[in-house]
Amino acid sequence: MTLKPYIRYDQISRVEGGQFVRIMDVDSAAPMLEQRSVNESMKITGCEIVVIGDGREIDPDQGGVEPLPILTVQTDEGIQGRSEMFRVPPGVARSALLGKDSFFGSQVIETDLLHPEAVWNRLYEHMLHSNRRGWAMRCLGALDIALWDIVGKKLGQPVYELLGGAERNPFQTDHSKCHRASYLTPYATIVSDTWERQVVLKQQVERCEQLAEEGFRAFKVEAMHSSLQTAVDLVREARKALGADAVLALDVGYGYNDHASALWVAERIEEHDVYFFETPFPVDSPEPYTRLADKTSIPLAMGEHACCRWEFVEMMDRGSVTVCQPYASNSGGLTECKRIVELVSARGGLLIPGNWSTQILGMANNHLAAYSTVSPYMEYSPAQVYASPLRAELQALATPVVSGRIDLPSQPGIGIEIPDDLIDRFRLDL
Repeated sequence: MTLKPYIRYDQISRVEGGQFVRIMDVDSAAPMLEQRSVNESMKITGCEIVVIGDGREIDPDQGGVEPLPILTVQTDEGIQGRSEMFRVPPGVARSALLGKDSFFGSQVIETDLLHPEAVWNRLYEHMLHSNRRGWAMRCLGALDIALWDIVGKKLGQPVYELLGGAERNPFQTDHSKCHRASYLTPYATIVSDTWERQVVLKQQVERCEQLAEEGFRAFKVEAMHSSLQTAVDLVREARKALGADAVLALDVGYGYNDHASALWVAERIEEHDVYFFETPFPVDSPEPYTRLADKTSIPLAMGEHACCRWEFVEMMDRGSVTVCQPYASNSGGLTECKRIVELVSARGGLLIPGNWSTQILGMANNHLAAYSTVSPYMEYSPAQVYASPLRAELQALATPVVSGRIDLPSQPGIGIEIPDDLIDRFRLDL
């Protein structure tokens, strides 16, 4: 089989009469994919899972990487795809994907890889009588990202190009002759080593200042396990330190159960130009969100643990949430996140990929943000302000933040390769 450059992967994914359709480049009229039999498809031959992490001595609340399963999907052509599995218990990951007797492994090993979306649809439909949420969706999401990584490597293209490219509305771009995004903008998530009031106010503001000096332009401070007054004071002090031009958001980590508390905070931080107010309530019910949205001009945000498009639809349509924050792996993979982008865009909202994990997930998020026309930012957990050797080493392997921006991915696939020696040094026997 010979693959040649192309414009859109969805153009080459149709199968007619047992063969891929021949696609023509509209500019050169050159064939972009030679016909091939479906029987010649690349096959998935196996899955491997290793668990890495910083170990018990580094607290995850201080930026440490907790036990993190790493999924590797293998093919008969020697091409491998990888994804992390954030907050999936290692035993669950293995039972879902490891070996031909596992839940998903039994359905994909020794099968043809024609298109990641086709695999996703087949596996999801097979869960109709079992489990279409929770750990199953996270495992499916990790598998999906690994398959996109494989297809991108096979075709020699970054995954965001296969999703649809970085196209933008010509009326919303700076250059009249170029309607493509040219960079991505991360916002830095800031937490403190403890949740004692003085530590929260001092350390988080200092970390904002450090990252601002490095060129970061957007920030999210976190007043979890904190009083209502601490949340307000943290926003005020961060805004004072960062100045009027920086983007500033607040996360309280599902901290309030009652409407009055959340409204009290929202009313007092509005004057500080807060970009979004993240998870003031648990997300099991949209009703508190819609009550708060009716009383504040600050956009409400959620999504780090939402597991599929339908949870976002409910929170947007019934909860008046306008900032959706899917983790590419947690929310069903890039296939499902692409659908979430379309649903968010149709409702006039924003999709800002979330990531309180490593830059393995971060690189997958980069492709989602590049493709999405409603993603002005994505979450970034900067290793330089946290005590995590593993976080730092993985960040060094990813596309760097330079002057507050990240270049569009340029390597085939997801674009991050994890050296074997790194895995060996941080492997956890769990």
